[in-house]
Amino acid sequence: MADQRGRVLLADPRGYCAGVDRAVVAVERALEIHGAPVYVRKQIVHNKHVVATLERRGAVFVDETDEVPEGSVVVFSAHGVSPAVHQEAAARQLRTIDATCPLVTKVHQEAKRFARDDYDILLIGHRGHEEVEGTSGEAPGHIQLVDGAEDVANVQVRDPEKVVWLSQTTLSVDETLTTVDQLKTRFPGLQSPPSDDICYATQNRQQAVKQMAGECDLVVVVGSTNSSNSVRLVEVALEAGARAAHLVDFASEIDPAWLEGVGTVGVTSGASVPEVLVGEVLDWLAERGYPDVETVKAAEERLVFALPHELRAKRVQRSASDPA
Repeated sequence: MADQRGRVLLADPRGYCAGVDRAVVAVERALEIHGAPVYVRKQIVHNKHVVATLERRGAVFVDETDEVPEGSVVVFSAHGVSPAVHQEAAARQLRTIDATCPLVTKVHQEAKRFARDDYDILLIGHRGHEEVEGTSGEAPGHIQLVDGAEDVANVQVRDPEKVVWLSQTTLSVDETLTTVDQLKTRFPGLQSPPSDDICYATQNRQQAVKQMAGECDLVVVVGSTNSSNSVRLVEVALEAGARAAHLVDFASEIDPAWLEGVGTVGVTSGASVPEVLVGEVLDWLAERGYPDVETVKAAEERLVFALPHELRAKRVQRSASDPA
């Protein structure tokens, strides 16, 4: 063990949210019920470790439904899919399990409702992200993407009194509100969604980082580069006063040079990161002189989502046929 060099502030909440936990368990349960292979459209959640672990158990990840053999079992990822993907799956007689996060489904329902009422819908989100593609597909004739404040000038609407904004669930709260403020300057009649679109877990993880960042010389965020909420945590840490912040998938990716002159290290993880990876980072830091860990708590999380109905029904059928 190295001489003590400093301390660790550990963000709470961090790691798995209810939607990610539900999606990962859905793939595990599908493998138990149907056996391998179970196909998964896109990464079930945006985390390398989780995807590799499920692949070893027999999950096969594909980009599109046409890569899935007809009649096979396919799980739709936590980020959601468009109606067109559901139609493609039905045409191929795929047995679908929809692991879309219920908070993403809520945004889909909002999009459909405002489209039925013939609103122009301004969807704040990142171009190319699966969640944005799924939401946009619910009402392609009504939705236009606003990818940050720099996109605001390009927005065109039919009736400035009949326009509403929705958002991807994993954005930076502050950045989104900046974009909304700019949109409202252009369209004073802009309506807001009936409830917050940025999910509770994204907000809580950002709040915990904000609370500790001002005391941190370095913040290590455990998460994958394609994880929107993990990337946002790095940005939030820097905006909230951390001297440096880095995103790593694994402890082995931490550069020891980052620790030069560092007294306090903040540690957090994105909403798709299993706690084992955070534990490895804490062990790595302890070995290098940062053994003391202090938790910074921003919120209590107790939300749990039921499994997709396709799996709940299967469990009932199975238990009904078991011998007493």
